[in-house]
Amino acid sequence: MKNLYSLLLFSFLTFSCSSDSDGETEPTPEAMYFPPSDGSNTWESKSVADLNWNQNAVQPLLDYLELKNTKSFIILVNGRIVMENYFNGHSATTPWYWASAGKTLTATVTGIAQEEGLININNKVSDYLGTGWTSAPLAKENLITCKNLLSMTSGLNDALGDDVSPANLQYVADAGTRWAYHNVYVKLQDVVAQASGQTWTNYFNTKLRDRIGMTGGAWINSDGLSVYWSTTRNMARFGLLSLNQGKWDGNTIVNSAYFNQATTTSQNLNQAYGYLWWLNGKSTYRLPGLQLQFNGTLIPNAPSDMYAALGKNDQKIYVIPSMKMVIIRMGEVANPENPTFALSGFDNELWDKINDLYQ
Repeated sequence: MKNLYSLLLFSFLTFSCSSDSDGETEPTPEAMYFPPSDGSNTWESKSVADLNWNQNAVQPLLDYLELKNTKSFIILVNGRIVMENYFNGHSATTPWYWASAGKTLTATVTGIAQEEGLININNKVSDYLGTGWTSAPLAKENLITCKNLLSMTSGLNDALGDDVSPANLQYVADAGTRWAYHNVYVKLQDVVAQASGQTWTNYFNTKLRDRIGMTGGAWINSDGLSVYWSTTRNMARFGLLSLNQGKWDGNTIVNSAYFNQATTTSQNLNQAYGYLWWLNGKSTYRLPGLQLQFNGTLIPNAPSDMYAALGKNDQKIYVIPSMKMVIIRMGEVANPENPTFALSGFDNELWDKINDLYQ
């Protein structure tokens, strides 16, 4: 197994010399970089050679990405672009959908609204939306908190499709007793809108998008759900915010305590799930559409401390704190014969190729 951590000294930090009391020189870690938030296209970069990475592994990775229907791919280290590649007719200015990777945007803005005192995630959803937002019996509906929506433990039927109208939100189990991947999380957008007295889009743009320079991105209605579209660099900006636990160039966008909760196991039913974030390195995990528990880590080839935003057709944000790294993949489904809602075998295959960069 590749010892990634032993290579951090050479691969992820650049050094300037400083003297200690004995006249010895000590390395100074490279500062985290943030691109300007003014909408400009300025973004510092580092080369594969700068990081002592294996240049011979780059082309096989790019060939694999193109073969697997990728449209764009970015690697950031310490905020700087190391790889940025576009495939299959895509470009740096072309927007693409985040699919369920955008759930993490909703989780982040929910945390902002809580920090502003507009909501409390431990309160029941009906405190903000009123009763009757589901077709569950009132006593069961009133068990469902905002935190249950964040952690996929609403107890509502996940087998009825994406429709989140009351008639389609049906009781299966008491909230908190069953983990099931369900688009009912989108009701958090209604909670924030109701509590803030603004549209979801306006609150999102003001409190998150515009503050980190994700210019041009937009929520677009698709089959009754609001799906986020943006350029790949805008997705990378959000990944960089997430790497820095909600801080952007010295400014707090979302409270770091909340962000740490969001990227930690949120309930005792699925260790690999936080607040709409997937978590690697746990001993067991559950997958969308299945009431089964699997032993082992979510993506064995990936670093154990990684957390990820994963969307349909293999939209990916990988965040690896120990390596100060963010990786973005946008595109069509990698393996059309085996489409999935979020995680797929492609994740592990891709990480095998990424790991070759550090040999």
